[in-house]
Amino acid sequence: MINNNLNWLTALNREVIACTRCPRLVAYRELIAREKRRAYRDCEYWGKPVPGFGDPAARVLIMGLAPGAHGSNRTGRPFTGDASGKFMFPVLYETGFASQPNATDRNDGLTLKDLYITAAVRCAPPDNKPLPQELLNCSQFLDRELAGLEKVKVVVALGKIGFDAYLNYVKRRGLFASERSIFRNYPFKHGASYRLPDGKVLLASYHPSNQNTQTGKLTREMFVKIFKEAARLADE
Repeated sequence: MINNNLNWLTALNREVIACTRCPRLVAYRELIAREKRRAYRDCEYWGKPVPGFGDPAARVLIMGLAPGAHGSNRTGRPFTGDASGKFMFPVLYETGFASQPNATDRNDGLTLKDLYITAAVRCAPPDNKPLPQELLNCSQFLDRELAGLEKVKVVVALGKIGFDAYLNYVKRRGLFASERSIFRNYPFKHGASYRLPDGKVLLASYHPSNQNTQTGKLTREMFVKIFKEAARLADE
């Protein structure tokens, strides 16, 4: 039996999965699911929008960019089955947010504690670059999701698109006194920490993509530090 308090999230996720608002993203995600990558040719791809995942009572939220074409778009769960997840979940396990260090598929037994993962866009975009209108379309889901996750105190934004998506959420709620200087007053920089008008702390991190982790731009030590800080802030 579903907890009545979570009916809103179940309903929201059903809407997310059924969404076809962005024709370019629909076409791309379905094309990838049909053509597949050679390494996954025997897998049945998810090929639909990817809902959020984690603890609905979480005090820490991860704001990602979008599903990976052969990661979440294949497995149906954020950061599952791709290089970013292989880098991130061992860190979440080490810092007490994940029940195990590996994330391979939706039925692998992974659970999150005090952490919820969502994204600025729910469909895999070409070249990992969603268009402004696609971000706006998805923001309707994001607004409802963030409103329902009432215990969140800390938002960890992975990459500038996720970072800006959260600032735009606060902006849409009308909490900034002046909208003209928002992005100047809150510049994206790895390790930056901002107390926002909604009372939450926004932590900025480089995205755990191959282009950042394999070049040393984002190291495991740097990433562990981010989530230890998130845990500390959540306890304040």
